[in-house]
Amino acid sequence: MIEDKLAKSLFTVVNEGSFQAAARVLNLTPAAVTQRIKALEAQIGARVLVRGKQLRLTPQGKAIVAFHHKNELLQDELLRALNLDAQTYHGNKRWRTLRVAVNADSIASWFLPGVADALGQQHLLLDVVIDDQDHTHEALRTGEVMGCVTTLAEAMPGCVAEPLGVMRYRALATSEIMTRVQTSAGRLSAHRLLAQPAVIFNRKDAIHDRFLERFLKLQSPAYPKHFVPALDAFEAAIDLGLGWGLVPDAVRASPSGKKPTAKLQEVMPGCYLDVQLYWQHWQQEPRHAAALTQAVKAAAMASLLQADD
Repeated sequence: MIEDKLAKSLFTVVNEGSFQAAARVLNLTPAAVTQRIKALEAQIGARVLVRGKQLRLTPQGKAIVAFHHKNELLQDELLRALNLDAQTYHGNKRWRTLRVAVNADSIASWFLPGVADALGQQHLLLDVVIDDQDHTHEALRTGEVMGCVTTLAEAMPGCVAEPLGVMRYRALATSEIMTRVQTSAGRLSAHRLLAQPAVIFNRKDAIHDRFLERFLKLQSPAYPKHFVPALDAFEAAIDLGLGWGLVPDAVRASPSGKKPTAKLQEVMPGCYLDVQLYWQHWQQEPRHAAALTQAVKAAAMASLLQADD
């Protein structure tokens, strides 16, 4: 049996990103944390971490972290069932942390506003991993998170995939860029569009290629790209005329989001991409995690396009 303190040390090193940061959280010296990781590797006869510029879990390490994460949540649920959930900090109700993976467009528009009340009522703390919606499920598969907003419809082993709704993306650009990509007759020129930079969130984001293939029949075209992996900066780059980009209606309509200026126009009016999102989460989840699941589903129902819209 793997000692809990060894598994917890590995979990903390991964969450904090370094041995030094983990040592502060665990109230140990970095050398003591290193010794615990070495003891864990000796116990299972395999490496759990690949050390380099960034720490990476081995498959064995991922399995241990996933087990520890689930075990902590289930132990917490057991304490509640035994009416031993009276632990407080400075007289306040205990806070619990839930780690989730969400795409940037969702976190900025409907996700956080939609779950805010539930977080307060349930005394939950979010630890959010931001990734492209086509890749968030990897964090759930490895046990790094307990739930994710994803485009993956097929439930992973031990998980449930629940449809949330659709995010609709439209290509936007400034009027200055629009004059460069249109012919004298006011029609869009694919050649001219490909000569203009696109503003893309990060290198995992393939939605521009999908848009070009769907509406202009262009497969894997070459075009200049700005990569701006921060949502506010991404919108600002489009607004400043650095390039054209795909922005979801949910972000533009969000009360807390940055409003686009009037000079932004649709590159191809009436053309949009619909991205179906799902909430994948553990099939057996503690009560407080189930409360978050219900809040996520309710938020998506209120903000995203549904099948009958």
